[in-house]
Amino acid sequence: MSAEAADRVAVSGSRPSTPPQTSWFEFLLDEMLLENHLQKSHPDPVPVQLVIQFLEQAAKPSVNEQNQVQPPADNRRNRTLKLLALKVAAHLKWDLDVLEKGLTIPVLNMLLNELLCVSKVPPGVKHVDLDLSTLPPTTAMAVIIYNRWAIRTIVLSSFPEKQTKPGPHQMNMDYMVLCHCLLLQLKEQAADSIMVLEGSLGLKKDFYIHTLRTLDLLAADPSTANGETESSTAGLRISADELHCQVHYDLGGIFFQQGCSDQLAYEKAREHFQQTRELLLKFDLTLHVHLDEKRLAGYWNACRALTGALDPSDTQLNPYGQINSLIRTHNYQVSQRENITTTKKQQAKKQVSTNVDYAQGLDEVCHKLCVCNAVRDALQGEVLSVRFHQLLHKPRKHVVDFMLEVCTRSLDKDRSSETSKRKMVIFLKTLCESLAEPHLVFVVTAHKLFTELLKEEDRKILVEQMRKRSATVNLCAKPLPSFYDIPAAASVNIGQLEQQLILCLDARRIRQILIELHSMAERPFWRVNNKWEVPPDYINVILNIKDNLTKDLVYILMAKGLHCITVKDFAHTRQLFSACLELVTEFSPKLRQVMLNEMLLLEVRAHETGVAEGSNVRPPPDLVSRVRGYLEMRIHDLPLRQIVGEECVAFMLNWRENEYLTLQVPQQLVMNNPYIKLGQLLASTCKELPGPKESRRTAKELWEVVVQICSVSNQHKRNSDGRVSLIKQRESSMGILQRSRFITFIKKLREPLVLTTLISLFVRFHSIVRDDIVNEVTAEYLAIWPSTLANMQAVDVEAVAVTVKELVTYALTLNPNNQSWLITQADIYFVTNQYSAALHFYLQAGAVCSDFFTKAVAPDVYTDQVLKRMIKCCSMLNCHTQVAVLCQFLREVDYMTAFKALQEQNSHDAMDSFYDYIWDVTILEYLTHIHHKRGESEKRQIAIKAIGQTELNASNPEEVLQLAAQKRKKKFLQAMAKLYF
Repeated sequence: MSAEAADRVAVSGSRPSTPPQTSWFEFLLDEMLLENHLQKSHPDPVPVQLVIQFLEQAAKPSVNEQNQVQPPADNRRNRTLKLLALKVAAHLKWDLDVLEKGLTIPVLNMLLNELLCVSKVPPGVKHVDLDLSTLPPTTAMAVIIYNRWAIRTIVLSSFPEKQTKPGPHQMNMDYMVLCHCLLLQLKEQAADSIMVLEGSLGLKKDFYIHTLRTLDLLAADPSTANGETESSTAGLRISADELHCQVHYDLGGIFFQQGCSDQLAYEKAREHFQQTRELLLKFDLTLHVHLDEKRLAGYWNACRALTGALDPSDTQLNPYGQINSLIRTHNYQVSQRENITTTKKQQAKKQVSTNVDYAQGLDEVCHKLCVCNAVRDALQGEVLSVRFHQLLHKPRKHVVDFMLEVCTRSLDKDRSSETSKRKMVIFLKTLCESLAEPHLVFVVTAHKLFTELLKEEDRKILVEQMRKRSATVNLCAKPLPSFYDIPAAASVNIGQLEQQLILCLDARRIRQILIELHSMAERPFWRVNNKWEVPPDYINVILNIKDNLTKDLVYILMAKGLHCITVKDFAHTRQLFSACLELVTEFSPKLRQVMLNEMLLLEVRAHETGVAEGSNVRPPPDLVSRVRGYLEMRIHDLPLRQIVGEECVAFMLNWRENEYLTLQVPQQLVMNNPYIKLGQLLASTCKELPGPKESRRTAKELWEVVVQICSVSNQHKRNSDGRVSLIKQRESSMGILQRSRFITFIKKLREPLVLTTLISLFVRFHSIVRDDIVNEVTAEYLAIWPSTLANMQAVDVEAVAVTVKELVTYALTLNPNNQSWLITQADIYFVTNQYSAALHFYLQAGAVCSDFFTKAVAPDVYTDQVLKRMIKCCSMLNCHTQVAVLCQFLREVDYMTAFKALQEQNSHDAMDSFYDYIWDVTILEYLTHIHHKRGESEKRQIAIKAIGQTELNASNPEEVLQLAAQKRKKKFLQAMAKLYF
């Protein structure tokens, strides 16, 4: 679905059912109408409906003279409509609670993307890569609002929704698909959104958010959003504490949602909710914090219960908090005391019993709590629970002893009323009548409480009745069935078995559960959990299995195994896949080969994961042989996942199997699998390096493949005057891979030579499309690549720039000490005018090859070109004294640049503190002259002192002068590193 179609679908499902009194186009005609309308006490249409109308009209396609549907035009009308939608949201103070209730996910996504656009968030850059502290306040706030909405939407989507009658949203399949795709995208980016929000918590400054006034300023002058100008600081001020409170609350929600699969997430959620509560106490009036305090309290209690942080003595605990605390501490004495004080509400008491019954491994607590509740029920004249009667069927002596202890503690004989004593007598009689074992009856009748409460005549009558009953019970009385032996309803059994099926990872137990389920109902149990996913390549083969039980078993074993791979639980995956392989071997050679392929992928990933975690063990020969066998496999109507080939190729490249990839892979597989073709070209190019002449043929083939991947196709239309104009650029279908999949494949590689080759290719590619000879990025092996492009217009320039940045950044995560990659990264920042970052990486490159500048930096690292770029970086940062010092590092000292820099009076560095690092006497003499001319006597004295050092005397031998220069170079570079690292 195209972006324009997605926008149309987003708003089509949200149209108001009745026409508003004020039409949307009236707001276009009168600039003041919107503000006046929003100030009304009951505006009609309401603000969120206005947002829907404005965005719907802005996203409407147009139709040309040939009746062809065209995407929405980027004209003044549509831009104004989008701005009006943003103004309405600004009027609502960007309250996500209100916007989420009134707008659907696609519409709100569209609105917030417009906010990012007008706030000048850099396009094509991931939010996680942005430094919020350096962005203008409104730009940083736009990024935070978008990422808050992203994680809130993930949390809200996990809540169960009440089924409604089919309306326009439910019936519109395009709309449903769009919602699903957006949710998937947000979930994939969830980790990045969390990192962005966690980063915002480190910012202590106040924030500003767009208002109607600042949006008007942007409309009048769009350039004012870049920097600390009126439109970026004149918005609505949000204090750091208010923002942090809201962000902590939202982060707590997403971590709580993740807790079901990661227990540590509950700890993080508790910490964030604790911070939220503490920040809320600071505010007398929270104007800009919008959160549900009741839900916060629920989250807080749940987190404390789940993490074991509840304190039973805490007076702030609600009844359910006390429940969890008692369960975890096995404490039943509180319940005994409550039988006397009768303070706990009846409903909470029942909840205690219910919760403990469902807890696992707490039988003793369950029995004792059941006894306490039964004694309390007896004293209040309530009916004794079924659980208590069940407990009396086969009680143990210690349980009966505990019952009598509770009865004694619950009845204060001196202060209890006659009514309470009478009820206790009835309870003791019931207890005796319910006990089947004579020796247990004797324990009750011999107890002190029993003898004190019952008269002697009553005791004798009861004992005689018990004796007669015990003599006949074996002859005439049928034992009552156990309460838990009573068969449950079939639907309850099925539900319990399905729950076990979802949680189980044991293949044999899964098979047993499925056999039981199929004996109760005939339906597809592979659909029980919508999280079970099998690759589309295999789904038809599995669903064609005729036997329903076997079909369910194969599907579930494979789905669970694939899930275990994603969470790196390789041991369980091996067990599940082995069982599945054993099963399918009996009836399907095709599925047998599928499982062998998946088991190969499992072993490859397991080994690569070990390497990523620090293991340097080479793969066993058996695994390498299996990978080769897969790559040489002949395909005969066999469903194959391209990812298996992708992982196998990456595996071979990472372990330098270039000879094999170059010569032995069957040509048919190379033609059918783009990853294998790409791997073969990379292997061939790396194998022939570093000889540029020999490697140029294979390098050219690799170059052409990559150029096609980064190309776009242009769609044109003819205007009414006959001229042809460009409509849109789309990713070309000529490439063997989509660019996103190509990037994913690259990020599975870790062999330095392969990564260096790819970096070299993209650096050359980037230099050609930028066409800036002065500011070119450098890398190794540039000579092997072509120096021109046949069709420059077909290349997606932005895609090339983004790819080279991603590639170098990824390579440095693997080896942050590779000086060649560091220089390339520095050059990328340099040519994009990010001078501070560039200087950081230039210095890092020097540091790693000189033991943090304790040795001289090699001349092939700090070439004249690198030094000149470092000089320009310092100059652009207004660090002019640093410029003068660096001018000495060149093979021929650049006095012109040094003197010009020293003439600058507006220097942002430490100036005279750097004079000790200057060893060129000519520059020091010029400094003395400059300070004398300006009347700066103190600085002149510092310069004179530096000249007077004996080791700088021109009469010294050359060796002494060189040692003096090297000493100052090292100290200066170490000082620079402390500034920029």
